[in-house]
Amino acid sequence: MSLARLSASGSLRGTPSGSPLLLRLELIRRGQIHNVRPLVAHRSVTSPQCRSLQTTSRTLVDKNSTNKKFSPQPQPVPLSQIPRLILGAAMENLRGLKRNFRNGTFKTMLRQNPEELLFALVLLAALAVVMVYIVRVYFTYFYSEQFTKYPPPIAKALRRALYYSNYNPDQQMALKYWKQALELCDELHLDAFSDEVMGIKIELAAWLEKIGSYDNAVKVLENLSNDCKRWVDLMEKSVKEGGKIPPSLLPPVAPQEPAGQSAAAKKSEQEETAETIWGRRTRILGKAIGINVKLANLYSFYLARPEEAHERLIWSVETALNELRRRTVEGLKEGEGKWMSSEEIGGALEALGHSYEAKSQFHLALPLFFQALRLSQHQCHSATLMNNIAVCFAQHPVLPAGQSEVDTLMGEEVASATPAQKRTAYLEAAKRWANNARQHANEPKGDERTPECDQACATSLCNLASIARLTGNVTEARRLFEKAIEMSRSLEFEEGVTQAEDGLRALSKSS
Repeated sequence: MSLARLSASGSLRGTPSGSPLLLRLELIRRGQIHNVRPLVAHRSVTSPQCRSLQTTSRTLVDKNSTNKKFSPQPQPVPLSQIPRLILGAAMENLRGLKRNFRNGTFKTMLRQNPEELLFALVLLAALAVVMVYIVRVYFTYFYSEQFTKYPPPIAKALRRALYYSNYNPDQQMALKYWKQALELCDELHLDAFSDEVMGIKIELAAWLEKIGSYDNAVKVLENLSNDCKRWVDLMEKSVKEGGKIPPSLLPPVAPQEPAGQSAAAKKSEQEETAETIWGRRTRILGKAIGINVKLANLYSFYLARPEEAHERLIWSVETALNELRRRTVEGLKEGEGKWMSSEEIGGALEALGHSYEAKSQFHLALPLFFQALRLSQHQCHSATLMNNIAVCFAQHPVLPAGQSEVDTLMGEEVASATPAQKRTAYLEAAKRWANNARQHANEPKGDERTPECDQACATSLCNLASIARLTGNVTEARRLFEKAIEMSRSLEFEEGVTQAEDGLRALSKSS
């Protein structure tokens, strides 16, 4: 018996008409069956904010959309109504089973149609499990700590914003509640530089990126970045002049506690109050660096504005290293706290290295990859960085003496060598680093081994093949390209397959 035959008016095969075992899902209207979409919980990604969002919902929807004429065809059941319908169907069937127990027909039905009865009971149990799961997911997500740390009005607006962003997508409604949440933050005098308020703006930018509104996402992040930079500049100027810290740099004091504020929110406010001005600077400056790295990603991959991406990365790396240097020279200030982790700084260095690499400035990318490698704490990622170093050496330009930092690191013989000798030395260094990458990628075992290790191993083979081609060893280059293609296909590593096939075609044309 198929599920499609269980309707609000039909009956189970062999069951007396009017039997309460019917699955009364009420999803069939005048013979039209609507598909019930599965409920999938999505969690939005993160990144920054703005003081005021200078956009309207009109820019976030399709400008070419037009009002469509009314269609008499039945509309699909709204996603938000499905839990109610399922619960109603389950309760109706439970009441039917109860009546059967009372009038003694249950044993008769079990004797006459045991398969249908068993199927109905199993399906009812499954519906009950689904309802329990839905309720659990709802309360676990929408009433988790990420909401309870906000005052109730803001938490309510955020729940609705996320609902219309992820569960029942409606761009106009989602934007309305995102803006409402930010407006309530101002009305309730929440600290504009707290992690909670900045988190709302970061979440808003992530949603705008998700729906493809990259320009608006950039505006949100740029405004937040500028606010953070202005705060840091004003704070440093006040400390340098030896004056009193302006009230504008301190968290605002609300006139009174919002009614019904949760304990988590009160605890969060107490922690904010205990934060020193130097600790506040550390947090805001670190946030600004992360925002600018994200901006570089948006400018580079979605807006095709590589120069602006490069500027954001340079500022991020210089700021992170300058702050690290200041702490080493001056020592920690009161309540300053920890600075960015080695992994975070290494990520910024690596991103800037890739930016120089995209500009074919391999001699500038190489030192950044070396620094990122020293800060790397994961062997699989270290193998990836070694591959990057191999690529930069293989394509390193031959520059006049004293213009390449790498020449000095490689020794006096390379620094004073002829252009041909330098080129040979670069290719030999590239081969060594590609072999190192392959060796490090093969070492991790068990839980320590990640897909990045396998991809780094395939990439190293492709790099070694390219280096062999540059040195004139066509036979070895062909063998390594074919091996790289075979390994990449076994790993379903499409980028590796494409790169190796391109290299093989280039090799066939040149030979």
